[in-house]
Amino acid sequence: MATDDHPPFVFRDLDGRLTGFNVDLARAMCQQLNSSCALRIRSFEDLLPALREDEGNAIISGLARDPALAEDLAFTDDYLKLPARFVVRQGDAAGFDEGNLNGLRIAVANGTRHDLFARRFFPQAVIVGHETTIDARNAVRDGSADAYFGDGLSLSFWLRGDTSQDCCEFAGGPWLEPGYFSEGLSIAVRKEDEEKLEALNFALRQVHQSGTYRELYLRYFPLSFY
Repeated sequence: MATDDHPPFVFRDLDGRLTGFNVDLARAMCQQLNSSCALRIRSFEDLLPALREDEGNAIISGLARDPALAEDLAFTDDYLKLPARFVVRQGDAAGFDEGNLNGLRIAVANGTRHDLFARRFFPQAVIVGHETTIDARNAVRDGSADAYFGDGLSLSFWLRGDTSQDCCEFAGGPWLEPGYFSEGLSIAVRKEDEEKLEALNFALRQVHQSGTYRELYLRYFPLSFY
């Protein structure tokens, strides 16, 4: 089960056909299991009740591993990691050293995990908090900050979108530190469905090993955020 209004994960194309990264990944996993699968569309708030009422076998909709949900749900291995990334102005990436941020102005959105991480682990930098993610991104775009530190996935779309004005580029590598950025997107099943969980994890590994996963990733995320 999934929602159908969250591109590029699940959405409808111009002909109304269901498509997206999650859709094609689910189909590829079903092929690995030699199983016919049907993707049922639900609004996000109806996904959990539908799973609990046995109207579907799994949810592939970017559900977070919330401790409260873990009481009656089990989660597969991550099918997409969500690293943190730096962005800097175009032409500055080659000279950007994420191991030496001394005196650099790093824009972050207040209260986010990126904000908390930056203030703890980048003590030599000048961390500049902003009320919104948009304000923080605009700070590096407009030159009032030397870099922005935030979510790599959303940044990959911002960098290619109109609002960035082609100002910036990724710099440094992906940050996947445990406790901050180590958990990604996974598939949820009912707690008691241990066999389904094992099967889905097996299928996910096979999709990776076959090269299908890489093909899907490049199709839906042409600007890699890793």
